[in-house]
Amino acid sequence: MPAESLSLLAPAKLNLFLHITGRREDGYHQLQTLFQLLDYGDQMKFERAEAGVISFHVNGAETTAAGAEIASLPMDNNLVMTAARRLLAVAGAQSFGAKISLHKRIPLGAGLGGGSSDAALTLLALNRLWGLQLSEAQLSAIGIELGADVPLFIAGRSAWAEGIGEQLSPVELGDSWYLVACPNCSVSTAEIFCDEHLTRNSQAIKMADFLAGSARNDCESVTRRRYPQVDQAIKCLSQFAETRMTGTGSSIFARFDDEASAQAVLAKLPGNLPGFVAKGIDSLPHG
Repeated sequence: MPAESLSLLAPAKLNLFLHITGRREDGYHQLQTLFQLLDYGDQMKFERAEAGVISFHVNGAETTAAGAEIASLPMDNNLVMTAARRLLAVAGAQSFGAKISLHKRIPLGAGLGGGSSDAALTLLALNRLWGLQLSEAQLSAIGIELGADVPLFIAGRSAWAEGIGEQLSPVELGDSWYLVACPNCSVSTAEIFCDEHLTRNSQAIKMADFLAGSARNDCESVTRRRYPQVDQAIKCLSQFAETRMTGTGSSIFARFDDEASAQAVLAKLPGNLPGFVAKGIDSLPHG
């Protein structure tokens, strides 16, 4: 029998590199990236409710763990509500309802996939809560209409990605710790991808090329030029470790072999550059 409620983690992700290899006629960009899931993210709770009624609540989420304001999070027009309504339409609007609660820790516009992860978890959780038994492929087909990263979080596995980010090949990256720093700004992904200076002809690479250091983030130079906070953050963290931006920003990260090393560097960052330390995970159990 389906559960009455579920409490689950919507994980953040990092792009360990991001190459833009072309642009399709529909405007979407072709890319290559390596997605690393983290054991840090938004906490969400899903409860059964009156049939046909979906409610969404942000609990204790005036600020994220990194200190970024959440005031701009719309309650009625966001990916969580859109995902729930799409699934309700598939299930039959008069059959099910849900109360969705979100404790928001992933900053908005940070390149950490917070909105996509929340949407994916909404599809996964309501599929279980309502006993719909839709397959991962069916949920991903709904998810890709919400955002290119949503299928990643539905699969729940770190992955090498191509296409617009939906062609996923699971990878095992092993134990790593990441310091993620979050400049206090929200980056518009659409703005970065529309920038005339964005490189769109990077050559495709293989995993061996990435491991040999032949990879970068093609969006980084554009974001650093448009958002001085990101530029300053990269300069700051680069004093302690090799630093890269995730997605289109604003967050940046550095990899460490152990948690203590990452925490030691985090303690050295200035107060105006908040962040967190998280472990990279190859897969996320949604049980």
